[in-house]
Parts: sequence; structure tokens; C-alpha cells
Amino acid sequence: MSHQSWVVSLYNWIVKSDEKRHEDKPSVARNFIRLITAQFLTNTGDAIVNPKVTLPWLLQSVGAPTFLVGWLVPIRESGSLLPQLFIASAMRRLTIRKWVWVLGSVIQAMSLLLMALVASSLEGYTAGMSIILLLACFSLARGLNSVATKDILGKTIPKSERGQVTGLSASAAGLVTIGIGLMMALSYAYDWQTSSYFIWGLIAGAVLWLLSAFIFSRVDEPKGETDDTDFSVMRSLSQLSLLISDKEFRHFVITRACFLGTALAAPYYVLLAEERIGDSIWVLAIFMMISGLAGLVSGPFWGRFSDDSSRKVLILASSLGALTSIALFAIAQWLPEALESFWLLPALYFLLTVFHQGIRVGRKTYLVDMAEGNKRTSFVAVGNTAIGMMLLVFSLIGLLSEVVTLDMLIFIYALITVVGVLMAIRLPEVTKRS
Repeated sequence: MSHQSWVVSLYNWIVKSDEKRHEDKPSVARNFIRLITAQFLTNTGDAIVNPKVTLPWLLQSVGAPTFLVGWLVPIRESGSLLPQLFIASAMRRLTIRKWVWVLGSVIQAMSLLLMALVASSLEGYTAGMSIILLLACFSLARGLNSVATKDILGKTIPKSERGQVTGLSASAAGLVTIGIGLMMALSYAYDWQTSSYFIWGLIAGAVLWLLSAFIFSRVDEPKGETDDTDFSVMRSLSQLSLLISDKEFRHFVITRACFLGTALAAPYYVLLAEERIGDSIWVLAIFMMISGLAGLVSGPFWGRFSDDSSRKVLILASSLGALTSIALFAIAQWLPEALESFWLLPALYFLLTVFHQGIRVGRKTYLVDMAEGNKRTSFVAVGNTAIGMMLLVFSLIGLLSEVVTLDMLIFIYALITVVGVLMAIRLPEVTKRS
């Protein structure tokens, strides 16, 4: 069997879509497999370079000040979102945009290699600040990938198959995340928590990003429309006017902002578990494995469901995610001793992660299906910039931890998600739109 027929056969086996029978099978099949593989590799790298688990350990291993740990998540998340207006303005001048993605992956790989060098040669405050600065560089490069991914996905994959790219790659990465969780458990059991343990993890992450860059460079991307106007900061910022002029897009962005409630609630499940079950590393390892299992089992389902109706996915997943957090709050109020059981909090975290996975796959698919060409690029950039701002605002709710309990914080984030559910119900259907 030839390489081309093998790829088409694999594509026909894993993809469920009527549209694929009418497309250029070899080209679509090659792109589908390459996009899934590249996203799988970067998702696996993300699991290794986790700002909630592995990077705090790395800072601790090099003797960095504790206050630097609080900068990890905001820099990692917002740093990749806020500059996307300017990235999109520059990218719209390119007919072929896969090289933007490749550049972003190479920069991220170099950032990780430099982190490994810092961890092996520096200590204390100097090492900590160097890692923070390299994380900022890593996050900014991630913005290149974020803008380019959705644009190329829309150009190379039929509408009824885009959710499956995201869902299947998330599922495969979930399997690797389980393995990483097992390694964390072993590191606790055999006392492997040394800086060299994390250095090799950073090197492995860099290799994954370089490999993904090579695979993505082989995507068959058709030429797209360009914008030949001069680049300027003010013209880039003017794209924010889409939030005013496009009612449908504005509604989606507000809805997506409310869905941050499930993402921001997740760390408090872990903190509550450390408080009620124990603060050993094996507790974090269990939650890491649960996170991977959730992605493994739910990714393909959410992907195929999103290709049928990403709007329905958003409504269902956000509703169940909010109910999970509300249930936890109710248990904490009326049966607080139940939270000390070994299984309850991990089970609730598993459910939350499954539903959050649905939100992630659904909103990515919805955004790609909303528009075509440069309009899609603008939607991605403006939406992510707005979400980056809202992420910083919603993160301030965490300051309430000084005056309210962790379960109350989780309940507050659940209420924000409920608002998102009500907004999602009013979203128009876009997946089936011709």
C-alpha cells in the first residue's frame, strides 16, 4: 500500500464526516493527520511545562523566591493572548501563514532549552527571574501559534471535521498526561525531585516543539487573501472596534469570557484537596493523571459533537461544568466531612475537566466556523486579546481567598459560568452554516 493510500485509509477510519467524500481526499487526509500530530506534540509539551505543577517545582528546585510562583499562570496565559492583535495585523499580509506557526514553535523550543540551561547553572533569585523572563518569551511565541492555528485549520480542513482535529489531539495528549502523572508519583516515591529531573523535562519539551514545527511545515496550505495596508499600532488596535460593530462576535466573546469560570475554578479543586486530603506531591500526581484521563476519554466525543453543533456543545458542557462546582459547594456546606474521602474531590475534578474540555473544543470550533479568510484572523486576534484582559480581571477574584472559603470561591466561579450558559443559549448556530 502506498504512503498516500495509507494516509487516506487512516483518515477515513478516524474521521466521521459526509463532507470528506466530496473533497480532495489525499490533500485533506495529509493535512488532517499532520495537524493532529503537530497539535498532539504541542499539547504534550504543554503538559510537561505546566505552570500549575511542574514550573512551581522547577522554581523551588533552583531556590527561587516563593513570590515568583504567583507570576507563572498570569504570564503563561495572558502573555500569549494580549499581543494577538498585532500578530494578526502582520500575518494578514502573508498568503502562506504556516511559517508563523513554525516560527512560534521554534521560539518556544529555544525558550525551554534556555530554561534548562538556567536551571543547570544558576540558583536563587537570578535563576527564578531568568525563568520568568523566558516564560514570558515562551508565552509571546505561543500567541503566534494561536492566531495561525485557527486560520490554517479553516483553510485546510472542511467545516464538518475541524472539531475532530482539536478533540483527537487533546485525547492523545491526555494519554501522555497520564504518563506524566505516573512519573510525578514515582518521583515522590523514589525522591527524584531534583533540578536535573526538571531539566530533562524541559529538554524533552523543546524536542517536542521542534518536531511539531517540522511536521507543521509540511502542511499543504493554499494561498489566502492578503491585506496590503501599512502596519501600525493604531491600525492594529482599531480592530477592537469589531467588538462594537459585530453583534454576533461580541456576544460570543462575552460568552467565552464567562466560561473562564470553569478554568479558574479548577486550581481551587486542587487546593481544596490538599487542604482536606493532604499536601503531598502524590495528591498533585493523582490530579494530573485525572486531567489526562479526562482529555483521553472525552476529546473525541466533544470533537465529533462540535462538528455537529459547537453551539450545543458549549451549552451542554458549560451547564454541566457549573453544576459540578455548585454540587461541590453544596457538599462543602452540608456534608463537609465527605470532602475528606479519597475519591470525592478527584471524581468531581474529573467531571469538571471533562466538561471544561468540551468548552475548549466547542469554542475553538465555533470561532473557526464563524468567519472565513482575514475576518477569521481578526476574530481570533480580537477575541483572544479581549479574553486575555478578562482573564486578568477574573483572576482578581482569587484575592477573595483571604476572606472567603475555597468552596465559596468555586461557587462564585460557577455563577459566572451560569451567566455564560444563558449567553450561549442565545448564540446563533454556525456549524451547519454554508
